[in-house]
Amino acid sequence: MILLSSLMLAVALPAAASLLEGEEGGLDPMSLAGPVAARRLDPPVDFAQMTIEQRVIIRVPMMRPGMPPPPPDMRGRSQADAPPPPPPPMKWIERKGPRCVQLMQLRAASITSSQGVDLMMRDATRLRARLGRECRPEDLYSGFYIQPHSDGTLCAGRDRLLARSGASCPISDFRRLVPDK
Repeated sequence: MILLSSLMLAVALPAAASLLEGEEGGLDPMSLAGPVAARRLDPPVDFAQMTIEQRVIIRVPMMRPGMPPPPPDMRGRSQADAPPPPPPPMKWIERKGPRCVQLMQLRAASITSSQGVDLMMRDATRLRARLGRECRPEDLYSGFYIQPHSDGTLCAGRDRLLARSGASCPISDFRRLVPDK
């Protein structure tokens, strides 16, 4: 701390001395500076500090359930030309899942249950990320972010889903989803 104060004084004194030289009857700069200015022969040095931070965040797109088909236009069309009704929602059964998931395999997410967030993987499998007690899947409805770990995986018990609303939801475990017969 004393060294920093001395350094700041050594940088500031030449500027103060140049101001005082212009005044008639001004003070002698050497009487202000004392031994510090007498030893100073180099030009003043400017100091700067720069901090570089890198932060990577992955946004996971949310899949929305399909919109119902528009009502058929009755002008000149028969009921046979109407589009078929949408299929009923698929039922899923939870099985034991992995502890970690490769982030490169993650394709999209969806909220289909109050149990957690369903993750769609590139190989057409589904996983359910169960969340900690302080979060509800509805908190993530507008989408979420993942701050990747250096190993490129998303792990239960370690990582969190970051909601766009500001919530931070820990992942308690992953469950593999298989279609109900």
